[in-house]
Amino acid sequence: MHNYKELFVWKKAIKLCAYIYKLTADFPNEERFGLISQMRRASISVPSNIAEGGGRRTNNEFVHFLGVAHGSICELETQLYVSLELKFTEYNKTDFIISEISEIQKMLYALILKFDPKSN
Repeated sequence: MHNYKELFVWKKAIKLCAYIYKLTADFPNEERFGLISQMRRASISVPSNIAEGGGRRTNNEFVHFLGVAHGSICELETQLYVSLELKFTEYNKTDFIISEISEIQKMLYALILKFDPKSN
């Protein structure tokens, strides 16, 4: 078992969720069941999968869930760029979020390599 609450990446992912919830609150109401829902679910999936993996018994299981979290953060990044393209938000509101996403991606990848070096 890994103490996920001590992982800096888990803490950053929790904060990212709050940023995404606040950002999407200003999206058009008709996106409530579309992009808003998708982005919020992807953002919550990142720390949730880190936590689920941390609660598992083996490093292999932990690595699996870190991979799922990495997939979710990539999905969220794509959805953020779609929202920019659709003009639901602006770059000045998302620059910080994009940099946070990039940092979390790198941190997750580093953790994956730490616990499963052959996944390189």
